[in-house]
This record gives sequence, structure tokens and C-alpha cells, in this order.
Amino acid sequence: LYLVIQQKFTQRMHDKRILLSTPHMGGEEINQIKNAFDSNWIAPVGPHIKNFESELSKIHHKKHVAALQSGTSAIHIALNLLGVSESDIVLCQSFTFVGSVNPIKYLNATPVFIDTEIQTWNICPEALETAIKKYIKTGKKPKAIIVVNLYGMPCKISDILQLSKKFNIPIIEDAAESLGSKIENTFCGSFGDFGVLSFNGNKIITTSGGGAIISSNQRLIEKAKFLATQAKENCDHYEHREMGFNYRISNISAAIGVGQLKVLDKWIKLRRDNYNFYFSLLSSIDGISFQEEPNSFFSNRWLTTILIDESKFKNINSNILRKKLEFNNIESRPLWKPMHLQPLYKDCDFIGSNVSDKIYKKGLCLPSGSNLSKKEKERIENVLSDFFNLK
Repeated sequence: LYLVIQQKFTQRMHDKRILLSTPHMGGEEINQIKNAFDSNWIAPVGPHIKNFESELSKIHHKKHVAALQSGTSAIHIALNLLGVSESDIVLCQSFTFVGSVNPIKYLNATPVFIDTEIQTWNICPEALETAIKKYIKTGKKPKAIIVVNLYGMPCKISDILQLSKKFNIPIIEDAAESLGSKIENTFCGSFGDFGVLSFNGNKIITTSGGGAIISSNQRLIEKAKFLATQAKENCDHYEHREMGFNYRISNISAAIGVGQLKVLDKWIKLRRDNYNFYFSLLSSIDGISFQEEPNSFFSNRWLTTILIDESKFKNINSNILRKKLEFNNIESRPLWKPMHLQPLYKDCDFIGSNVSDKIYKKGLCLPSGSNLSKKEKERIENVLSDFFNLK
């Protein structure tokens, strides 16, 4: 029996590993990089940065854009521009990647975590309003709200914008996972006082590493660029009157981004095709559910995710499925562990009814790259069909 298991395992390891979400080049990127090399723009300045920002601006309703090193740096800059400082309260979605939250601590401010609503898995407007009222009552009105469009799904931004207006609290919209997602005809990243994008290697498009900050306020975006280049004053020598950062994107990375934007719509379609593949295969199983896409919402389906209600099965849960996929050399991953459950943030306030905890415990991210091949999907389908006894 041991030899049979070992033989099967060895055979599976000979199969090329299927990864969760990998970079996918469209072909134009190398031409843009060559142009940058030929013109010797190998620096955090150059024409490709301006071109990249211009193309992002077109997508986001002609808002102003500063391309930076990462989505995290964009959130840090946005908080700076909002004047967030030591002991200020910033309300933030708990169910997210740590990059949404750490910039709050960079400024010695205090994050307060807000629970998720069950439909989109994003920040719960009701819990958000409870938190706002709680802190206003204590005399510590929140300085900002950070909302996230998780796994490419837009949050219930209409309700959140109403709260923002009612209590006069600005919004930072973390659209790091939702480039190309939209509600009706408005693209994610365009709703808040600031929008934030990420072009990390696993995102819908990549510049190998990079991000952007978006705003309708040109003056603030110019200030963002100033802060992102060490806050150097406009004079011949190096003059610095305030703290700046080394956050500007490189011209080479921006060149990749210019090429990647040309295939954005195609890559989104392929990601949504992946979702349809999984939905067709698994949605009829009692105990399997997917992240919902409400009416008028359009998700780029950056990652396809499922919830497994183990009460509906015998000896099946998300972790057992993850191990089954791993045994077959297929990467999957648990959902984001909520920030209020992280050791780093265990002492922070949390407002809600633990919806995010339940989603986290049931959830799994499935391979979702826009470059998943037909053969790879067949391998995944065989494993899932065997696991759920679909044949």
C-alpha cells in the first residue's frame, strides 16, 4: 500500500505545478521595455510613467493618478494626505490583506476593524455606522475609512458613501484586487476620496511590483508625487521641509504596465471564464457557495473563491480540500485571515458579529490565473470531481 501511494504521489509531482495566480504577459510588454532601454530611461522618472498614469486615468473617468511602488505605499500616501497622525482613529475592513492596514500603524494611528457583510464579503455598512457613532460619542471622530473590494468584488459603496457624507469622513477605496471591476458604469478605484491600485505579480495585470493612488483632486495627486519622491523642494539643491518617501514607480515597471493595460479586458474575461468553470462544476453541490455578484455589480473575478459548509458533508472541509489539491500539485489558499484575529492586531477594537470569521474558516481560493490552460483545468476538474464524488 505504501509503495502504491508513493508511486501515485511521485506521478503527481511529475505534473507541472498549477499555481494560484501568476503573471500573464500579452506580448506588447517587451516592446515597451525595449523602448525604455533604448532611450535609457532606467529610473523612477521617464515617459512610460506618464503614459501609464494617463492610461489609468482614462479607465478611472479621467481622474488624476500617481503611479507608485505598491498598493501599500498608495494607502500610506493617502493617509498622509488626509492628515492622519498619532492616535487618530481609522476604520478599516477586517477581512483583508495586511497591506490595507499596516499603513495606519506606520503613522502611529489606531485601526478599528469592521466586520463583513455576507453577500459581497466586504465591509458591512451597518457595522460601519455603529463604529462611527461609537467613536463620535467618545469624542474621537474617525479620521478616515478604508474600504476594500475583496477578490475583485465591489463593496456596497453606495451605502458607504452615504455614511461618508453624513458624518463627513473621507474614504480610501482599496481597489488593489479590483482593477476593471465596476458598478454600473463606474470603475472601482473611482468612488472614494482616494482610490488605490496594486500591480503585484499575482494581480489581474502586473508591473512586477507597483501600485497607484487616484483622486479627482489634482493638487492632492501632485502632492502625492511630491511625497513619493522624498519631498524634495523645487530648487537647485536638495531642500526638504517635510518627511517624504521613496515610493515612485520605476520607468521600467511602468513600461510593463503600459503593455499590460492593452490586454486588461481580455484577462478579465479569462478570469471570469475561470469563475464560470468552477461555478458550473460545483454550484449544484449542497454546501458549496460562491461570492455573490449583486445586480449592477461587475467583478473582475480576480480569484475564484468558494465556501464549504462542513455540516453538509462527512469528513470534508476547506482545509481537507486544500490538502487534496496540494497532493496533486495544485495550489489553493485559505481566504484572508481577518485582521482582528491576527496576533499583530489582537488588541484592536472590532465591530461586528463575526461574519468574517465564519467566511475565513469555510473559504478557499482556487487557481484563477488568466493563463490557466485547458489541460490544467481538466486536471483541476478531475481532482474536484473525485473529491466531491461527481463522477
